[in-house]
Amino acid sequence: MNKFLVRSTPDRNKLLGKIYGNKIFLDICFVLLFFLNTGLLSAEVKSNLNADTLNVASVSNAHIIQQPPVYLIVPFILLLLAIATGPLFYKHHWEKHYAKYSIIASIVVAVYYVFFLNEFSGLLKVITEFISFIALLSSLFSASSGILINVDKKSTPIANTVFLLIGAVLANFIGTTGASVLLIRPFIKLNKDRIAPYHIIFFIFIVSNVGGALTPLGDPPLFLGFLSGVPFFWVVQHMWYMWLLALILILIPFYFFDLFNKKTSSKELYSGKIEIKGHRNMIYLLIIIAAVFIDPAVFPWVPDLSPLPFGIREIILFAVVYFSYKSSDQKILIANEFNFEPIKEVAFLFVGIFITMLPAIELVAFEAKAFGDKLNADVFYWATGVISAVLDNTPTYMNFLSAAMGKYNLDIALKAHVQHFVNVDIIYLKAISISAVLFGALTYIGNGPNFMVKSISERAGITMPSFFAYIFKYSLLVLLPVYTIIWLLFFYGRG
Repeated sequence: MNKFLVRSTPDRNKLLGKIYGNKIFLDICFVLLFFLNTGLLSAEVKSNLNADTLNVASVSNAHIIQQPPVYLIVPFILLLLAIATGPLFYKHHWEKHYAKYSIIASIVVAVYYVFFLNEFSGLLKVITEFISFIALLSSLFSASSGILINVDKKSTPIANTVFLLIGAVLANFIGTTGASVLLIRPFIKLNKDRIAPYHIIFFIFIVSNVGGALTPLGDPPLFLGFLSGVPFFWVVQHMWYMWLLALILILIPFYFFDLFNKKTSSKELYSGKIEIKGHRNMIYLLIIIAAVFIDPAVFPWVPDLSPLPFGIREIILFAVVYFSYKSSDQKILIANEFNFEPIKEVAFLFVGIFITMLPAIELVAFEAKAFGDKLNADVFYWATGVISAVLDNTPTYMNFLSAAMGKYNLDIALKAHVQHFVNVDIIYLKAISISAVLFGALTYIGNGPNFMVKSISERAGITMPSFFAYIFKYSLLVLLPVYTIIWLLFFYGRG
């Protein structure tokens, strides 16, 4: 039997339980440490401001919100605990009811916001973001799963390095999610006789994260910055050298990792051909890319469906999910071991995470706004990065951008102000932009494609490292020195 076939269900559940347990434990530690500090800082702010509210920037506009109580993160922690313990101690019950747990946790937070805080705009914003998130992720997953790429070449360190570099470039045109879902299966097949966890981990580093730092299409924070007024080509003009340096510094250790992998392919002759099947689905990928721009913020003629929490773009993306699946070659879907289970799991769990995480994000916004005058390029770089690694990088990017603009008395809700800010001082914007993208690779939960790549790899029979092992064995050792070098070269002591 092929060693890359899906492992038995008990073994898989045991492994997933271990991974979830480690992941959630560290996530909870991060959250508790952050909000312990938040509580102390908030007390100081309240005494100085003598106010219960603070003007903070939301993803789409600025509005006045009441600072949520710290204890409102409890549903978020409980949901993570349920995800961690369910597969271990009450597996069958969890598999049947995990969606209900996620929805219940979401309802608790939603009810508190609506009926106790009388705050609906933040909740609606999060729901809108989730719908956009799952629409894009599921459409890319469905469309790319109908494309089969066969690389009949010998797996060598050079071949793999070039493959990852191509994936990094492609991520800037179809997004890190699109590039990840499209390329992870052919990358696994290319290395089928010598595959190791480090192959997948460096794939996550490069294709799923760092590669997307060159254009607004690469990663959601950069695209949201574009919608807010940052010029489309600003990113490539001001970040290409950091992008290139990060790629080189990460690809070098990967090359040596692969060089010392002494496993060899059992196949002796290779045609050297690269065969691509499912060309029809490439049209769907183009539709997805075009749909990303169908937004009233880009084209005023696009109808705004407010107060509905979705727009024309999301309708198109969900239509792509249906039609790309229905029109895909069944043989290709079978070859790619396609099913909707990964998307189903992501959808139910992430709707809970998105909503219960809202108090955490708003507390970050509160502190960023309150202490904006004390923030400099060093703080913007590290704070945006670390928080993006454990929470959602898109609102983190927007909230710190708002704080940076506040230093110039500018409003992120006004495009003219954003464009003026870009011209006045770009050191803060560069620090926030590059760190929001790069640091997503530090953890499995730092960016959406990370979890998807891990899931696909595990279903292919690859034993992925636990959450702790991923961080301490790979990301901290490989990425932290790279990010420190970028900080020292481009941001240290510069504002």
